[in-house]
Amino acid sequence: MNDYIIIRAIKIGEHILETKDTIRTTGKKFGVARSTVYRDITERLPEINKELAIKVNEVLEFNKTERHIRGGEATRRKYSQNN
Repeated sequence: MNDYIIIRAIKIGEHILETKDTIRTTGKKFGVARSTVYRDITERLPEINKELAIKVNEVLEFNKTERHIRGGEATRRKYSQNN
């Protein structure tokens, strides 16, 4: 694995842990695709830093449980702005 990938995976993990951002938001901030962020976190980070990977996975699980709420809020805002 290249050094820049290792550094990126650690930075992404630390960012998600600090900000509780979603994969999509993190990808935009780092200028990479969602799939890259997901792969960095789920496949690469556990090989690099197991403890960080476990903590980040907890944040991702929390975001996953809340995504239907965020989606509903976005829909509500969309239709309330049109009226």
